[in-house]
Amino acid sequence: MGVRKVGKYEVGRTIGEGTFAKVKFAQNTETGESVAMKVLDRTTILKHKMVDQIKREISIMKLVRHPYVVRLHEVLASRTKIYIILEYITGGELFDKIVHQGRLSEAESRRFFQQLIDGVEYCHSKGVYHRDLKPENLLLDSIGNLRISDFGLSALPPQGVSILRTTCGTPNYVAPEVLSHKGYNGAAADVWSCGVILYVLMAGYLPFDEIDLTTLYSKIEKSEFSCPSWFPVGAKSLIQRILDPNPHNRIRIEDIRNDDWFKKSYVPARLVEYEDVNLDDVYAAFDDPEDRQPNDQGRNEDMGPLILDAFDLIILSQGLNLSAMFDRGQDTVKHQTRFVSQKPPKVVMSTMEVVAQSMGFKTHIRNYKMRMEGLSADKTAHYSVILEIFEVAPSFFMVDVQKVSGDAVEYHKFYKNFCNKLEDIIWKPPSETSKSWITKNVKRSFSYS
Repeated sequence: MGVRKVGKYEVGRTIGEGTFAKVKFAQNTETGESVAMKVLDRTTILKHKMVDQIKREISIMKLVRHPYVVRLHEVLASRTKIYIILEYITGGELFDKIVHQGRLSEAESRRFFQQLIDGVEYCHSKGVYHRDLKPENLLLDSIGNLRISDFGLSALPPQGVSILRTTCGTPNYVAPEVLSHKGYNGAAADVWSCGVILYVLMAGYLPFDEIDLTTLYSKIEKSEFSCPSWFPVGAKSLIQRILDPNPHNRIRIEDIRNDDWFKKSYVPARLVEYEDVNLDDVYAAFDDPEDRQPNDQGRNEDMGPLILDAFDLIILSQGLNLSAMFDRGQDTVKHQTRFVSQKPPKVVMSTMEVVAQSMGFKTHIRNYKMRMEGLSADKTAHYSVILEIFEVAPSFFMVDVQKVSGDAVEYHKFYKNFCNKLEDIIWKPPSETSKSWITKNVKRSFSYS
């Protein structure tokens, strides 16, 4: 029987199996690197309406590139399968190490906790909240370093959304505010889980562990636990500050970093300065023609941008005030990030690409959608933006600009700077009552929809 290949990967034995996927050992034939190949059946994930969840998990894993997070290399697809190519981790789960060894030494517990905090803090800097941190989701590599895995329950809320509402996670590790169903801060909830993990590393058992869920939740909500006698004073104090049932009083990651017990023998992770995070393979893997929505059928570069109908326009214009959709006044940049052009869409796209690259951004274009990725003006933060061209009426096009990740203030600075460099393609309404002119002309597009 011949060796099975998927792209440049030779596929070997099954090394794991879950409800919706199998994980196989594979090898990159070009580099010789061993990888884990997660194989999902298209029909199954469509049947269970899991496409959006899996796309989110994959996108998040590509976004979070850190030494203590499992690395996602790429995504491949066939007509029937989706293949997620992951870093192959050989050391097993941290959970298994605790089961076999019992409680860990203070030094080893601290080292794993330091690596966990490093990885979690980086996720939070990207706007990602894991929401299911536990030893079962922490893997160990060949030299015993931590790797955070399983982002299936993670959240990447839109900019400006600070409160999460989905109750999820593993009961013994979940923060009390998550159980209250009143909304919670994702960062504070993750910190609580990290505190439970530190306790488990040093004690060898859980701080909150009851067979009856009602009793368990009651203890979590009141933070009823006690530290064993062998806990050093510094670790005990830190755990008590982390497992504070009031999320507003709970210690934050920046304060954990300044804790004396935490800082001992601390070696910060070495980050790559900048990596190109390209999501094109993610989009392509799920962009099967049979799975597309009716509005996307047959859409390709030759057919031009997607046409907005009357209902799209009403939604975009926040009602029937169409002028707000195209107003480039200084006030509206806080809320509206879109502009219009009467230039051909290919000219608009190529001009935007040139301007983006001149500003130091990397660009990825697919049909009439462009993704820009780069560093902020002060070179301290990474953020990405998606721009898409829509046809509003014949010879009248709208460019919608959306921030995918990064700081909102930096984004608005970028948007103003970007638009200033696009004066040749951005349409400006005639001086005569622009509001009535826009409303009158855009309403004509309804007859073309």
